[in-house]
Order: sequence, then structure tokens, then C-alpha cells
Amino acid sequence: MTPGQALLLVLLAAIWGASFVFIRVAAPAFGPLPLMATRMVIAVAALLLYVALTRTRLDLGRSRGRFLVLGAFNAAIPFALIATAELRLSASLGSILNSTSPLFSVFVARIAFGAALRGPQVVGAVVGIGGVAALVGVGEVSNDPSFLLAVAASLAAALSYAIGASYAGRAFPGLRPLDIAVGQSLGAAVVLLPGALLTPPRSMPPPEAVASLLALALLGTVLAYLIYFRLIAAVGATRAIAVTFLIPVFGVLFGVLFLGEAAGANLIAGMALILTGVALVTGVVGGARKEPPT
Repeated sequence: MTPGQALLLVLLAAIWGASFVFIRVAAPAFGPLPLMATRMVIAVAALLLYVALTRTRLDLGRSRGRFLVLGAFNAAIPFALIATAELRLSASLGSILNSTSPLFSVFVARIAFGAALRGPQVVGAVVGIGGVAALVGVGEVSNDPSFLLAVAASLAAALSYAIGASYAGRAFPGLRPLDIAVGQSLGAAVVLLPGALLTPPRSMPPPEAVASLLALALLGTVLAYLIYFRLIAAVGATRAIAVTFLIPVFGVLFGVLFLGEAAGANLIAGMALILTGVALVTGVVGGARKEPPT
């Protein structure tokens, strides 16, 4: 990986880490479904503008049904769950819980495709579960039912990403990354719009929520997708998985800096355990290799 590619990786992690702050600010004002539906509509429009400016011909026609499935599991469902969870959780905690997706991917591959489980992957999963247990016991947050439901929603979002990643790796062989980005965004918008229309915001969102929505759509979706798929093309998906380890670091940092969130010892310990588990599962240590989410 060249210095320029490493810089892009750090930039991508910073953008996706900041996305949890944007969601934390905007979700209460817009509501989870309107927020994420609007995010995807803006993202689709911006991606199509990019396609037009670069005079790229898209190849989406033969994959419409598959893009709907991918958009549901790799964007619409996890986006809606994360936004719902962050009505209760801090941005810091949400970003850390989201990093469990590679842990789930091992078991999705095992159940759906019969992939063998290696020793380090099993150990990594156990360590990661220990990290989640540490987070649920964070002293700054009482373990009331709404908190536990929000944690469950965040973990369900991570599971959805794992399912989407496994599906993407098998449903779109040879398709260009830009086609996948546009197709996935269109599919997600279609899935999210009906629910968003049924649950509109009760009042006009404040300027900071609108700004967070625009940042989430243009930075956290459009720019992030373009960087991510460029990295995959340049260094491969296995190396691009390194972004998984940096996102919660930036999520916690930005949550502390901009939202005044606390980063206690239990939060840091839980993050360390989860990232250690992810390192074992993905083969960063221990030798097992696993592809990252698309």
C-alpha cells in the first residue's frame, strides 16, 4: 500500500467514523427512516451526476433484483437500525458496535455456504463477544430496556452488513465497483422510501440536523463509496478491511470532541476486545483471511 493509499484509508475511516456523529445529531430531528431515505436519495442523485460528468456507462439492467437485495441488506436495513439505535446510544458506542460486522461474517459464511471455521476465528468471535459484554456494562449508561434494545439493533445492523457482504461477493462477479455503488444506493432508496413517507418529521428539522444530513449523504455515502471502491480496486478487499479498525477510533474521538461524550475505561476496553476479535477473525493476526463488506 502506497502512502497515498494509506492516506485514503485513514480519510475513509475518518469519514465513516464521523457518520455516527452526523446520525446522532440528525436522527432525533428527522426520524430514522426519513433520515436514511433522504440520505440515499441525495446519494443516488450525486452518484448519477458523477457518472454523467465522467461520461461513464452504467451496467445495471441485468441485476435489478439483486441490487434490491443488496441495497436492503448492505444499506437500508443497517442504516435504519443504526439510526434507530442512536436515538438512545452515543455515537461512540454505536461506532464500536458496528465494528462487529466481520465477527458475524464468519458465521454467515459457515451457515450459508458451509465455510470451515478456523481456530483463530472461533477465538476471535469469543473475544469479540466479550468486548460487546464489556460495552453493555459501560458504567456511564444504565442497562435499561431501551438501552439494551438499542444495542441489539446495532448488532443486528452489523449482522445485516455481514449478510450483504457475503451476498455481494457471490452475486456480482466481475461487475465494476461504481456499478455496485450506484445499484446498491438505488436499491436502498427504493426499500427505505415507503417507510419514510409514512413517518415524516413532526416539525422542520433545525439547521444543524440538516447540515448533518447533507454531510452524511455527500461525505458518508458518496465520497466514502468512491474512496472505498477505489481502494478495493487498487489494493484489494483484504487490505481494505483495515478501515474496520480505524472507524471506531474516529467515532469515539469525534463523539468526545464534538458531542461531549464520555470515553471511560470500560468503553475503551470493550473497543479493544472487539477489535482484537476482528483482527483474529479477519486474519490480521492468526492467519485466517476474510473479505470485508462491500
